Amino acid sequence: MKYRDICNYNKYPFIEIKDTGCCAWQGYDDIISEVKDNMIKKALRKTIIVVDCYPGVYDDEILPVFVKGLMPVLIIEAKEALLSQNHIDKMLERNITDDRVFGVLSCHKIQEFFDDSKIIALKEKIDTISEGPILIYGTGACLIGEPDILVYADLARWEIQQRYRNNKIANWCSDNYDEDILKKYKRGFFVDWRVNDRHKKDLFDRMDYVLDTNKKENPKMVTGKAMLTGLQTAVEQPFRVVPFFDPGVWGGQWMKDVCGLDREVKNFAWCFDCVPEENSLLLKANDIIIEIPSINLVFYKPKELLGDKVHARFGTEFPIRFDFLDTMEGQNLSLQVHPLTEYIQENFGMHYTQDESYYILDAIDEKNPVVYLGVKENVNPEEMINDLEKAQTTGVFDALKYVNEIPAKKHDHFLVPAGTIHCSGANTMVLEISATPFIFTFKLWDWDRLGLDGKPRPVHVSHGKKNIQFDRDTSWIYKNCVNHIELIESGDGFTEERTGLHQREFIETRRHWFTKKVYHNTHGGVNVLNLIEGEEALVESPKGRFEPFEIHYAETFIIPANVGEYTIRPHGRSEGKKIATIKAYVRT
Repeated sequence: MKYRDICNYNKYPFIEIKDTGCCAWQGYDDIISEVKDNMIKKALRKTIIVVDCYPGVYDDEILPVFVKGLMPVLIIEAKEALLSQNHIDKMLERNITDDRVFGVLSCHKIQEFFDDSKIIALKEKIDTISEGPILIYGTGACLIGEPDILVYADLARWEIQQRYRNNKIANWCSDNYDEDILKKYKRGFFVDWRVNDRHKKDLFDRMDYVLDTNKKENPKMVTGKAMLTGLQTAVEQPFRVVPFFDPGVWGGQWMKDVCGLDREVKNFAWCFDCVPEENSLLLKANDIIIEIPSINLVFYKPKELLGDKVHARFGTEFPIRFDFLDTMEGQNLSLQVHPLTEYIQENFGMHYTQDESYYILDAIDEKNPVVYLGVKENVNPEEMINDLEKAQTTGVFDALKYVNEIPAKKHDHFLVPAGTIHCSGANTMVLEISATPFIFTFKLWDWDRLGLDGKPRPVHVSHGKKNIQFDRDTSWIYKNCVNHIELIESGDGFTEERTGLHQREFIETRRHWFTKKVYHNTHGGVNVLNLIEGEEALVESPKGRFEPFEIHYAETFIIPANVGEYTIRPHGRSEGKKIATIKAYVRT
């Protein structure tokens, strides 16, 4: 089945850094040459070059290049100053836990992983050198010596996850190369990334260079100043992060057509179309495209991006997530529930939970697609939980006995406040609009199937049963969560509707149908939008503050709070036609 004749979805959107001079390099030869030129310009008798690294970079690739190219008189690896692995494992025991998926968010600072006496000894060793280059390399290298030249080696979390999967890297401060991918991801999510994000935030204004290490043996480098210029540019205009796509046991075929994906892959289940914690941001400088974690933008320009009120509430976290769940010609998602706010706070250290919604971008009507949402009337909670627990050994659970099957069609919107049992059924294409803590999903029943790794997918009935709200029965669901659509305004060539979310959720969504230019305003808070109908649209500034920004069907884009006024109109193949966007923002 073909879902779309036109494929204009842009998988590699970038932001151009203008008027920065020579600021980007590609390939190790040019990168090392630039660092050496900088050493010559500084004309110091002793030059300390620090290459500090985000966990996950290929040390065995990068370190030898800098050693060979710079010929340092002294080489220090930051790992020499780490506490013992046994000490660190005990320190992190409470955060890592024995669970395969869930840990507790770490509040550790990077200094806590290092032995002060070892750092002092290494500093003394540096002091004995009077002439020549000194290279300090590795995660936390800035703790050991004050750099004359600082290179920060960075990469996106999604690439780190691929390296976990392929057993190419271990977690930071660990040798768990062969450990279960879910446990490696858990340690990364709850510990490694939290600790090193705090460290990286402190280095932004000190970075002489940022080294893009996302592609093996294809390094790129940009000056720290140019990267910060790119981040400043981003918050002054609409932009998109780089989407990534992943197969899954329940995955479908829709994104292959619409997003132009590899048809040889069996399926694609997910697309993280706007999850800045996971996605990348592409910056173009000197015709070289640099890939950096998009979370860097949230860290560096939170007020301009999020807005003052949203920043006050969420800090340097991007609270809105847009992603795709493709079950077209696929299977049901796992039956699941998300934790209540107090549960996620008390058990995992997260201060807000994953409230969400399912916007149906498409569906195969003739296959009678459904969304599973809420419990049926007069369900006996104890009986249902007992059957879920038995299912873990028997492989049998009668979901239809307990859970509502609600027919789903294109442009329906289902609201899923935390605590509501739910899942998307087969033959739907879901735009999931949610709060960002995406790891906190308690699977209750997975239709007796294995994951792509051949192992049973983790099920957490023990957590789930403490969060299912059994009063959210059939009548409650239809009253509160199914197409809760309200007309806001209608005018010449446009209609604005409120489509959710539920009053327990902090995200507001507005849908616009339009044939002419529609006026929007961020009102001081970040907006996230998707073109849910139509081939093309153009985002413009009424005051000419940014260049016109073209978007295509199914693309998610971000309007920083800083932008203020903007308009959207049909464009190109959509001119004169009725198109639609859905917009999400934080209620304040």
